[in-house]
Amino acid sequence: MAGRRAMTACLALLLFLMVAAGVGCTTVSYSDRGLVINGERRIILSGSIHYPRSTPEMWPDLIKKAKEGGLDAIETYVFWNGHEPHRRQYNFAGNYDVVRFFKEIQNAGMYAILRIGPYICGEWNYGGLPAWLRDIPGMQFRLHNKPFENEMETFTTLIINKMKDAKMFAGQGGPIILAQIENEYGNIMGGLNNNESASEYIHWCADMANKQNVGVPWIMCQQDDDVPHNVVNTCNGFYCHDWFPNRTGIPKIWTENWTGWFKAWDKPDFHRSAEDIAFAVAMFFQKRGSLQNYYMYHGGTNFGRTSGGPYITTSYDYDAPLDEYGNLRQPKYGHLKELHSVLKSMEKILVHGAYVDKNHGVNVTVTKYTLGSNSACFINNRFDNKDVNVTLDGITHFLPAWSVSILPDCKTVAFNSAKIKTQTSVMVKKPSSAKLKWSWMPENLKPFMTDERGSFRKSELLEQIATATDQSDYLWYRTSLHHKGKGRYKLYVNTTGHELYAFVNGKLVGQRHSANGEFVFQLESPVELYHGKNYISLLSATVGLKNYGPLFEKMPAGIVGGPVKLVNAAKGTGIDLSHSSWSYKAGLAGEFRQVHLDKPGYEWRSHNGTIPINRPFTWYKTTFQAPAGEDTVVVDLLGLNKGMAWVNGNNLGRYWPSYTAAEMGGCHRCDYRGVFQADGDGQKCLTGCGEPAQRFYHVPRSFLRAGEPNKLILFEEAGGDPSEVGLRTVAAGAICASAEAGDAVTLSCGQHGKTMSSVDVASFGVARGQCGAYEGGCESKAALKAFAAACVGKESCTVQVTGAFAGAGCVSGVLTVQATC
Repeated sequence: MAGRRAMTACLALLLFLMVAAGVGCTTVSYSDRGLVINGERRIILSGSIHYPRSTPEMWPDLIKKAKEGGLDAIETYVFWNGHEPHRRQYNFAGNYDVVRFFKEIQNAGMYAILRIGPYICGEWNYGGLPAWLRDIPGMQFRLHNKPFENEMETFTTLIINKMKDAKMFAGQGGPIILAQIENEYGNIMGGLNNNESASEYIHWCADMANKQNVGVPWIMCQQDDDVPHNVVNTCNGFYCHDWFPNRTGIPKIWTENWTGWFKAWDKPDFHRSAEDIAFAVAMFFQKRGSLQNYYMYHGGTNFGRTSGGPYITTSYDYDAPLDEYGNLRQPKYGHLKELHSVLKSMEKILVHGAYVDKNHGVNVTVTKYTLGSNSACFINNRFDNKDVNVTLDGITHFLPAWSVSILPDCKTVAFNSAKIKTQTSVMVKKPSSAKLKWSWMPENLKPFMTDERGSFRKSELLEQIATATDQSDYLWYRTSLHHKGKGRYKLYVNTTGHELYAFVNGKLVGQRHSANGEFVFQLESPVELYHGKNYISLLSATVGLKNYGPLFEKMPAGIVGGPVKLVNAAKGTGIDLSHSSWSYKAGLAGEFRQVHLDKPGYEWRSHNGTIPINRPFTWYKTTFQAPAGEDTVVVDLLGLNKGMAWVNGNNLGRYWPSYTAAEMGGCHRCDYRGVFQADGDGQKCLTGCGEPAQRFYHVPRSFLRAGEPNKLILFEEAGGDPSEVGLRTVAAGAICASAEAGDAVTLSCGQHGKTMSSVDVASFGVARGQCGAYEGGCESKAALKAFAAACVGKESCTVQVTGAFAGAGCVSGVLTVQATC
């Protein structure tokens, strides 16, 4: 008995020692051919999903779709100003619960990449840096100085300790296999005008990160020069196949493969084709790539005031494989999924095999990997205007222009980047039939129409960000002057914007916003002064703070320095108010009162259902029932001007549907072939030109209450008409696919419970139109019958295309199928 107890005690001690020693935990290192995870070299396919740009309720589904799309890992930034909006006051609740997000990644059996920054860019307000940093004496952003480095280290340590406490690092059994410090610093080092300080800072960053002992490698992206020895430098861009790290012995990592581009209020929607992204990924792995991350895999929404820029829209869709709402963007999602499957089938030979690159003339390269008796090949055609035939080991392969073929056995093409075999889905927004009934409330401007009761006074015009610490979009500048008799003047205000409203003696006399660009503009408005005391109130507004560039934090906002003048052109005289006594107050009365929460006691007005329209500074309220089902919900804000929207107290973000997207050269041409660029001559495949920059705003299902009224509250800043505002649901309408004999065609409505109602097209040689409106071609009755039998009434279906579908009347070739969900 005593012996058995002793044996039991020994087994318990052994188990304790095994756990303490980290048995079952993951080791992460690297070689020149890839990350080494638990002793095995790996190819890693990753995608960016930013936790604050969705909701916790969305996270499991987004991560599940990423995994089903063939990804191994999820990458995210950490958002300093979201987690620490006030110094030492932290927010880790709701969609800022970063630990919960990483636990969801772990639950899905995926890896994670933690990009702490804590400067992140990301088209996020102020690049993720808290505006309160500017209150600290001696502060210099992202240079070698104690004030900044102390705050950066404090926050970095906070995040790392949270992850350690939750056992999120790989060595603890968690999902995190890489961590990043700083972000794209190499892009701006030369513009900081202090090379010595910049160099000291970036090396300090690396040393500070490494002393945290996280047990996984640290990376720095876009740090090609002056790279610290204890980090791995990585690439960002549309293409990274020609990039290699700065020293031997480290893997080739692509931290940001831009799947599209962000959108500004004055710009159309950018689209990067599935063919081009697949081309870039295949080229990267042909040229010894080891880890590739899609930025973004799901873009999401800039809720509240989180969008940067200035002038970045609320939507951060990014043309990602998962759209803003989390729906599959087909064919991009499916085409990349097929690529991932082929790459994974070749993983061992790619990370261990010997390789030979052989040029077949200009712009055509064959790469052959060999491991033992096995081989795998890539063939690329970099011509953007010419198809080619390439003969490999006696077999001739046809490559369309700007494409890569992958042959896992160097004989048979398993994937070509330009040949899409997955379905295309056309998402439609279905309007609700319910007419909304509105009530309204004026914003209380009266307290701001004099220069009394401000937060403080100053005899100069101050910079807005430093003054208001970005706690509101709005800052009041107010002053007064005595005038003898009546007088007519022109009020002249020089401002760094982004918007300005001018009031004289309580009357709105002018308003203007800057064009997207330098954000310096002038407001000139005729005004009339009374005899005696006159009040001038200027309301400056920002629309997202700059997030990128050398010394970006020094880009001013507001009426800093002015001048502000009253000019009498007829008399050639003027009054310079720039150094008058100015009273300052950040925010609006409605923000302080939290009107968006609709607390008891608020006096909403409704005159038999009529409301004032085109009235600046007006609150509107309505109620609605949540649309039935699980389809995405959006609110259509066409007719409004500019402001902010809330549903049940949840901030949907800024709206500005009155801003029209510009007509640009890329609006009228779209060809996947050739280098994709977000500016200049490379722009192409733009949509929404000449239309409202953003009309639809995401209402996550978790914001809604089923079976009871939901409140939609709008703050209309500039004056609009809510009468046409309505709710819509978003789901797949038409779904289409093209295939040849021997291919299997899979069609899916993409949502549980949604089935195909009809098969509308099954034709060879379709000549015109797009999915949902195909025209021409030779209809195949056999194919139509086969697809109708297999698909109608089903959520998804798969049909094998055969030569018999052509029959006697059609020429066999590409069969196009279209169905309706």
